[in-house]
Amino acid sequence: MEPEPQALDRDGAAAETVIQDAVTDIGILDVVANNLGLVAAFVALIYITAGICAVREVMNSRTSQGSVAWLLSLFFIPYITVPLYFVFGWRSFADYAKIQATLGRAERARRADELGLTDHEETRDWPVLSRVAGVPFLAGNKTNLLIDGPATFTAIKQAIEEASHSIFFQFFAIHDDELGREMADALIARAKDGLKVCFLYDDVGSHSLSNEFIVRLQDAGVNVCGFNENHRFLRLLGPMRLNYRNHRKLVVTDFRIAFVGGHNVADQYVGRSKWFGHWRDTHVCVEGPAAVACALSFVEDWLWASGERIELPQVTEIPMPGDESVLVMPTGPADKLEECAIAFVEAAAQAKQRFWITTPYLVPSLDVQTALCSAAMRGVDVRILLPEKRDHWTVWLASHAYEHILVQRGVKVYRYSEGFLHQKVTLMDEDLVSIGTVNFDNRSFQINFELTLWFTHERTIRNVESMLETDFQNARLTWPDAFQSRSYIFQVLAQGARLLSPIL
Repeated sequence: MEPEPQALDRDGAAAETVIQDAVTDIGILDVVANNLGLVAAFVALIYITAGICAVREVMNSRTSQGSVAWLLSLFFIPYITVPLYFVFGWRSFADYAKIQATLGRAERARRADELGLTDHEETRDWPVLSRVAGVPFLAGNKTNLLIDGPATFTAIKQAIEEASHSIFFQFFAIHDDELGREMADALIARAKDGLKVCFLYDDVGSHSLSNEFIVRLQDAGVNVCGFNENHRFLRLLGPMRLNYRNHRKLVVTDFRIAFVGGHNVADQYVGRSKWFGHWRDTHVCVEGPAAVACALSFVEDWLWASGERIELPQVTEIPMPGDESVLVMPTGPADKLEECAIAFVEAAAQAKQRFWITTPYLVPSLDVQTALCSAAMRGVDVRILLPEKRDHWTVWLASHAYEHILVQRGVKVYRYSEGFLHQKVTLMDEDLVSIGTVNFDNRSFQINFELTLWFTHERTIRNVESMLETDFQNARLTWPDAFQSRSYIFQVLAQGARLLSPIL
């Protein structure tokens, strides 16, 4: 029986395809053979680079668990791990530390003492915090607690309008939206008045900021710079700079008034987002010597980012408009130790009656978990207030896994339900308050550049206590079996997200 013509056509086509594939494979082999030297060089480069990364990880290890994971991955899958290591593992900020030394951070304690700004009693009572900050508590400040976006940005705009010679404006995330344009208009108006206006943003947090927005500021005389702008070569070949982000939110006018807290510049931070609704956040305004210390933090960041050195005012006397002591604590990856974590672990260790934390993200290291659980076990009222809503899936999932661990050991975890909670505030006993940019996660404690203000005055402590009591009333307490009541898939996803905690 003769085969049908259609069958012959199909068989012929199949044979032709096989021949073409064979020719293609031979061609690929020829290309590889002709470029064998390049292939060998590439392989050698990968393994040499992996070896360099491995040695660097051994010499700069912070945790044995993380380092062992990196070393095994570099050995078994170097082609994948080497690029990842440059993004997440390579830590190099000797140049930033040099800037700190150049600008005399080590001399600031002596200088503050010479000017009569040091509060010796508070510095003596909190030696660990003062050592971490590298400066003493500064006396003579006036503080104002700013609850939520409208109060915060109204106060900032007023300070900008009243400034007489300089404005430093720094935020992690700045959007080209209604609020962003409002703040840009305020800065542009003052730049046209002849003031020195410096506008510093983080490249990752403000990645969506339009070029038109930046050009408009520059054309008006505003000095604009991204945190990594002066390091474009490193952004291409050393993307670890993009992992180590500047998370600070700071405005300083005339070296006299400073604003620090959780707000970024975007419509959602003033409650204009339908998804988030009410945005619960906290800033603080400080007037006095602490504002000068905040300005020095900005000057360091600006020199790193732009290469421009801002000349500090030569003063023999700094106004002291109030009666509050404030400690200004900039922290970041240039620190020799994990100084941010040390500070908060110390606060938890000193707590006797209560330690209240509000944070949008809960991804604590083992040391921080131990400090919180230890405090709860000795009878301290340890509370953590988290948002019910999510803004980042992975971090939100991981927070549920850590919530389960802490609740089992006596820590009370609450979920805020009246909108989205983004403030970064802690309250310890009747003695200490922190307000700043630090989240309770590994990124804030180890990776990001952050800024925290610490307060000891009774007035500020009472104001923060009242604020947090209202927040807890608008939240629900997590019961011990809440995590197990979730679906098994949710539990697996949460525990899987927890494994990513070193970079969250």
